[in-house]
Order: sequence, then C-alpha cells, then structure tokens
Amino acid sequence: MATISLKSVTKSDSGRNGNAIDTVRELDLEIQDREFVVLAGPPDCGISSVVRLIAGLDEVSNGDIFVGDRRVNDLAPKDRDLALVPQSYVPYPRMPVYDNLAFPLTLRKFSKAETKKRVLAAAGLLGLQELLERKPESLSSEQRQRVAIARAVALQPKALLFDRALSTLETQVRGRLRGEIVKLHQRLQVTMIYVTHDPIEAMAMGGRIVVMNEGAIQQEGRAPALYDEPANLFVAEFMGPMNFVQGTLKQDRDWVVFRESEEGTIEVRLPASEFPGGRDVAGGAVVLGIRPEEIEVTENTKNTEQVSGRFPALLDRVEPVGRESNLYLQTGAHTLLCRSQRHIDQQEAGHRFQFELNTGKVRLFDPITRRRIG
Repeated sequence: MATISLKSVTKSDSGRNGNAIDTVRELDLEIQDREFVVLAGPPDCGISSVVRLIAGLDEVSNGDIFVGDRRVNDLAPKDRDLALVPQSYVPYPRMPVYDNLAFPLTLRKFSKAETKKRVLAAAGLLGLQELLERKPESLSSEQRQRVAIARAVALQPKALLFDRALSTLETQVRGRLRGEIVKLHQRLQVTMIYVTHDPIEAMAMGGRIVVMNEGAIQQEGRAPALYDEPANLFVAEFMGPMNFVQGTLKQDRDWVVFRESEEGTIEVRLPASEFPGGRDVAGGAVVLGIRPEEIEVTENTKNTEQVSGRFPALLDRVEPVGRESNLYLQTGAHTLLCRSQRHIDQQEAGHRFQFELNTGKVRLFDPITRRRIG
C-alpha cells in the first residue's frame, strides 16, 4: 500500500496549430494510503491524463509523481507496482479466463503455486469462479470487465487505478459493478483512484471527490459538500442540475436583496452576514443558484405582503417522474426546473402558480470571477 503524490505536475500536448496545450496544469494532489479518491469532470478535463501519468502510460512534462517515498517519473509502468483497469478491456481471445488472469503474473515470474493462489482469490472476489475455463468470446460485457478488474486485483498492487472503467456498460450493469468496486476497497484496503465523467457515479462511489476542469482542480471534498457548497459555477453545474438566475444584489441594512433581471418575478432577502462578499460584486450583478428540489409549489394567498423567496411563474410543462414531478417554469426572464413532491396534473400546464424557493439553500455567484459569494 502507498500514498500517491503529484507535485506541480504538468502534461503538455501539441494542439492542432502546433502550439502546446496543457491537459494537466501544475497539479498538486495528495492521495493517502488506502484512500478512495474519485477524479471527476467533463470530457477533456484532464482526469484521464492524470491517471495515465500516474500509471506511467504518459510522460510528465513538468513536476514530480511519487508512489510512497519513491519518485516514479522515470520508471516504466511495470516497475511502479500499480494496476490500471481501462475503459475497454480486450482479453486475449485464445486464452480462457484463468490464463488471462494468470498471464501478467507469469510475466512477473511468479511461481505456479503463487499464481494459482492469486488467480483463484481474485476470481472469488469478482464472482468468476465458474467462468475460469471459458473463452472471452462467450463472456458478456459485464463479465469481461469483471475479468479486467480481477486481473488487476491478482497483481496485488500498491494502488488500483480505474480509468472510466464502467463507462461503456449499461446503466444497471454499471450500478452492480460500482457496488463491487466499493466492496473491493473495503475488503482489500488498497489505495484506489477512480476516474469518471458522470457526477452521479462520482457521488455514488463515496470517498473524496476531486472535480477537475481544463486540467486544474476546481474543488475537492465529499459529495454532500460539493453538491451543497459548490466553490464556483462550474462545480455547481457539474455536480447536478442547478437553476441559474441572473439578477442584481443590493445591501439593505442587515440584508442583501436579490432581484431577478429583466422584470423577472423572483426577489429574495438574505442575511448579509452569510454573504459578506455581496456588497463588493461589480455593478451589483450576481447569479443566484438553486437546486430543483429546493423549489416547491405553494398555495396561492390573498396576502399581498411580499414573502422572501416566493414568486409567481407560468407552468410551462409537467413531467411526472415516479412520485415526483419535474415542473418547468417561466418567470418572464428565465426558465427554471422545479422538482416537486406534489402531484400536478399535466393539464395544468399553461396556468400560473405560486412557487417558493428554500432561501437557506440559495447560493450566489459572481458572474465575473464565477466564484461563490459567501
């Protein structure tokens, strides 16, 4: 087992016009011994490059990578004692499953007894005991990927690396194998790095999530913190659907008051103590962020007093989703998504309703710096 450290790591590639493009930019990342870390971000954000650099499949342009106390920049992949599970594993077609699992161990000159011991143990962990004599052509896509994981486990490496290992599988299969990987970490207590473009998968895996974009870390932490307290607009949008409302922010004694732009209907009063940077927003322009589940239909009332966070909107469309409904609202200036717990008939579309957002879950962002305020 070992820690993995990246210190000011940069990876540069040649762009279409011949200019260098940094796919990873001066990255500093510490992964503790036996820790489970998920690298998450959209395509071309740099997360696959990071895991390939660690594995030794790509060369570092600048900076250093350590596995334990050993600098591994100049070590060949086979000498790093790491195992990578790729996106699409292609087993040797003429070898049965047993031989596919044993082959890497044979290359490392393990004895037949030790090889058999490791292969059977890995096969047992991944539910492959009954498939060891089968040829790859007879395996399902799920079974082939189980073979890929077992092959890596049999090496008993210092760390297991997963590069979008489940991305080509069907949703139900991905769910099963996610659970298997989490269980493997609990049983083996080995350092694991898991790469995914799917924020739902990232949150489901548990562990520490490192969100990246354009080769740099945007935020890291546990799933609830990233979802509820995104550091910037990118993380807010990547970690799940969020409504963004353009508006202005003004100070009013102990409050900051958000008003939707372009004669929109949303107005929210928020404690100034929770948004200390609000008064410094250039020109008063600000972006309000709110998750769909933090907006709900409320009862129409004859009380004309303005309630913070309550606003009228036109119900444009209703999508029943199990016990919930996705409601698409028009405020006049923006289209919002409300994930309602109430049953709203689809024929109600085209009517105006009162809605209320949870002011305690409002997040404000500076439109220039894109960082969260407060």
